[in-house]
Order: sequence, then structure tokens, then C-alpha cells
Amino acid sequence: MKDTAVIIGAGIVGLACARALAREGIEVIILEQHDDFGTETSARNSEVIHAGIYYPPGSLKATLCVQGRTLLYQFCKDYGVEHRQCGKLIVATTAAQEAQLHAIKQKAEGNGVTDLVLISSAQAQALEPEVECTAALFSPSTGIIDSHALMLALLGDAERHGAVLAVRTPVERIVAQDNHFDVQTGGDAPSSIRADIVINSAGLHAAKVAARIDGLAPQYVPAVRYAKGNYFSLSGKAPFSRLVYPIPEPGGLGVHYTIDMGGQGRFGPDVQWIDKIDYHVDASRSEKFYDQIRRYWPKLHDGALQPAYSGIRPKLVSAGEPDADFYIQGPQQHGLSGLINLYGIESPGLTSSLAIAEKIVHSINSFACKT
Repeated sequence: MKDTAVIIGAGIVGLACARALAREGIEVIILEQHDDFGTETSARNSEVIHAGIYYPPGSLKATLCVQGRTLLYQFCKDYGVEHRQCGKLIVATTAAQEAQLHAIKQKAEGNGVTDLVLISSAQAQALEPEVECTAALFSPSTGIIDSHALMLALLGDAERHGAVLAVRTPVERIVAQDNHFDVQTGGDAPSSIRADIVINSAGLHAAKVAARIDGLAPQYVPAVRYAKGNYFSLSGKAPFSRLVYPIPEPGGLGVHYTIDMGGQGRFGPDVQWIDKIDYHVDASRSEKFYDQIRRYWPKLHDGALQPAYSGIRPKLVSAGEPDADFYIQGPQQHGLSGLINLYGIESPGLTSSLAIAEKIVHSINSFACKT
């Protein structure tokens, strides 16, 4: 009898894992507590395909982002997912910041991102006439994507290979048996599912799900903090056809410019550390955006920004601490065969999704061979 895998969470990463496992001939059931797939972090992000520039060399974020970016562009071509490899400018707005461009380029090259180009102010303005900078890095591999279309394509391919999505099906308890898991669900039709493999890809709720696993020791359930990013849309014509990012600042990448597939320009994020999930965007928070944006786009008019949306990231660190890597926790850590917990899967989670799924399939196959 073939294995049964339960994927908890139908966001981009969960759907990518479901697709990868289903294509291996495994029976896959995707459990989603909400009314539809991808309604939380996957629906509330900047939809950027990242190149892999900023992450520490050798980290999972670096390696999986670079691998995932290549896989994602190919997936988009193969499955007709709307996307655009528009490129990105990282701009220095003072002479003192120009040395940081060189440091960013060096780090990126350590990650295997070898196509960054240092350009002058004049060259940057030839690409984006309204940008103000003293020098810039151009990243041709950065792009944008329709995240909902991506999820539809992932789910569609998973279903073609036999996967099933169950919405309004929260996980209440998981009991680890000798060689399988008893996954107990609530919702409209409470049930119990016997699973050989459990992938906890619950995003913001991954630690809460892990805490409901009988047999998983408490030390393997990390504390998770919520970091909320607020985004503001721009009224009028978009000023840039590419993404524009300032030099990174402590705690984030600064207030940067992105564009969606419909051509709507937006700026963000500013980061709030919060105790509970709350997606309200306070319009007054835009006030501090103007000065930061005008450093690289002086033509921004007063009153041009309106609240757009917010997104929340699951963080494994507190405010002010160095960013944590992805945490893919498997049997080699906690000792439960067939269980993989995904913690702290934030940016670049979308870009890395297909590579994360490949890594999980490899991990499951490797462990199965050993046993």
C-alpha cells in the first residue's frame, strides 16, 4: 500500500509540497483551516521573485532562494503562470552608501547570484528616469509574479496527480503512533486520518499545530513572533517599471517600491511587532514613508499614498535580533519518522517554495531508504 501524506496548510509552500509528493506517487491530503487556499501569508506579500541577494551564504534562505528562483521561472513558463522578469535597482542615495553596494554584490556572489551589475547614477536614470541616486546595483534576475495564479497552478498539478484539498478542516490533534500518525480534524466534518507522512506547513500557525502533536517533545516547538508589514499603494501613474530598493537598514530592507502584474505601484513595508493576527492598516503610518521614499524618488507628492494591505511573517527571533534562517525540522532533529515541521518560512518563501518541496521529498526518500 502506498504512503499517505497529510499536508497541513494550503499556502504556496504547502501546495508546492503537496504537488511534489503527489508526483512521487504518494497519496496526498491537504488540510486547510480556512475557506480557501492561500488566504494568509501567501495572499499578503509583495509577489516578488527574489534573486537571493541579501541572505547569509550557506543559509537555507540563500541556497533555496537561488535554486527556487530558477525552478519558479521554469514552472511559470511550463504552466502559463503570469510573471515578469522586470529586474530591480538597489540604490545608494549618498556617497557613503556606495561602499555598501559593493558589500551587497560580494555577498550575493557568495550565494551564486553572479549577474548583479554596479551602475552609475546616469546609468540608473537611463533605466528609471525618475530615480535619484549616486550609484546602484542592477539585479536582472528579480521579478514579479501573480501569486494566486501560482497557487492555482500548484494545486491543479497536485490534484492531477491525485492530491485532495479539504478546506474548513482545522487540525485538532495529532497522535504519533509506532509507524504512523493519527491526524484528528475538526470543522464541518470531524474525522481521523491515518498518515505515514505529516508536513506541518501551517505558516503563522505552525508552532500551534506542532504543540498539538502527541509524541513531539516541547523543546521542538519554537516560540514564534509575528512581524506585520504595512504597504501603501500609489495613486496615479507608476513612476518605475522596475523594482527599486534602498540600501538595507537594520531589521529589514527599508521602504521599497514594488509593482504588481496589473501595474499598480506600492511602497512598504514598515514593520510592527504584534501579539495577535491583525491585518488593519493604519493610514497615519504612511507619514513616515514620505521622507524615506523621497530619498530616491523626490517627486513623490503629499497625499499620494493610500493604505493597501498588510502581511504578517512568522519570526523565530524577537525585534532587534539578527534574522533567523528557515527551520526545516525533520526526524533527525525530533526523532519522529515521517514528520517535518516548517518554522519561520517567511520571505523568500514564495521564491523558495519549489526548492523547499524538492528538499522535503529528498529528505523523506533518504530517510525511507535508511529504514
